Amino acid sequence: MKRRTAREKALQILFPLDREEYNVDEAMNYLIGEEEQDSFLINIVNGVVKNKAEIDEKITKHLEKWSLGRLATVERTLLRIATYELFYEKDAPSSVVINEAIEIAHIFGDDKSGKFINGVLSKML
Repeated sequence: MKRRTAREKALQILFPLDREEYNVDEAMNYLIGEEEQDSFLINIVNGVVKNKAEIDEKITKHLEKWSLGRLATVERTLLRIATYELFYEKDAPSSVVINEAIEIAHIFGDDKSGKFINGVLSKML
């Protein structure tokens, strides 16, 4: 699986992360089912879930006039994925991680999502 595809699938799997009844294993099985298990995808999903509180804290520090809860779910989830990659994985250049998050935001978010994602992630670095 290409990393871009893995990031998109991670977004879909992690989208309902803030719901109380969220179960990461069920979400992953529902989305990818019997498909080949991709280690990059699994690392992102499990890493975001495991480090959610710390990741959210990093994001919150770089939001201006926004709270994490007010963000659209797509933007919040993409920020979590990119923050995880930037600070925990570190095997992709930060410019690639940010660009991928922006591109995926253009697909799944609204017209301003990419610019917003770019601004927050750039401040983190």
